Amino acid sequence: MSILVNQDTRLVVQGVTGREGQFHTLRNRAYGTNVVAGVTPGKAGQDVDGIPVFNTVRDAVEATGANTSMIFVPPRFAPDAIYESLGAGIDLTIAITEGIPAHEMMRIYTHLRRGDQQLLGPNCPGAISPGKATVGIMPTDVFAPGRVGIISRSGTLTYQISKEIGDLGIGQSTVVGIGGDAIVGSSFIDILQKFEDDPETDLVVMVGEIGGDEEEKAGAFISANMTTPVVGYIAGFQAPAGKQMGHAGAIITGSSGTAQGKKDALEAMGVEVGTNPTEVAQIVSRRLG
Repeated sequence: MSILVNQDTRLVVQGVTGREGQFHTLRNRAYGTNVVAGVTPGKAGQDVDGIPVFNTVRDAVEATGANTSMIFVPPRFAPDAIYESLGAGIDLTIAITEGIPAHEMMRIYTHLRRGDQQLLGPNCPGAISPGKATVGIMPTDVFAPGRVGIISRSGTLTYQISKEIGDLGIGQSTVVGIGGDAIVGSSFIDILQKFEDDPETDLVVMVGEIGGDEEEKAGAFISANMTTPVVGYIAGFQAPAGKQMGHAGAIITGSSGTAQGKKDALEAMGVEVGTNPTEVAQIVSRRLG
């Protein structure tokens, strides 16, 4: 069945006429994603390689039935782009843009919790259901259809672990990057629940990193609510305390949020954790029998 993106995805790209927006839009379409529209204010009536461009997301939805949006606009315009997507009734919004201020995301997060629409990101690589559809910037050649779901805060580690398990002949049902910022639209728990409900996902790999307590919250959720087995990985075992590493959310404060602390907490709640991507792949292979 896959989650989030599939053959029913009808994608509109906000910022489609920009260099990055156009490049990744055409890559997504080449993979098989049904890209039905693009949006750039003031450029209605134009097209990008046959993809019609509209002034607003609402116009695109009314004309094409778009149900998913991908956002490639500069940070200062991205919050408005997210609100526009939500206001037009888009089911899933994927914000690739990085650099959105935390206080803007606080407002967006609060707004999201009033309804049932989904946001991935910001500062995320998107989502892919191998062989069906991709929305985002993931390198599609490292994925293959299968029955392992992957959810990650890190784009690069998502690709690495997917390749490691792929080298063992194990494919993925859906791979989801939620973004590495301190405040993102979807949590581990939000996506874990979708994998739990997916009959085509037999095991989930959760890729976390230092900073915050989202992995520990996810561990408690897994212990109480999931029958689908989950394997974990935490990036940042060598990270020094008090130094931000990579993502805005990846910072250790005092003794909180360390890789070892997260590993210990997750394993106490029944989630086996690998210490490197190769070990994670070996655990996945063993758990699948």
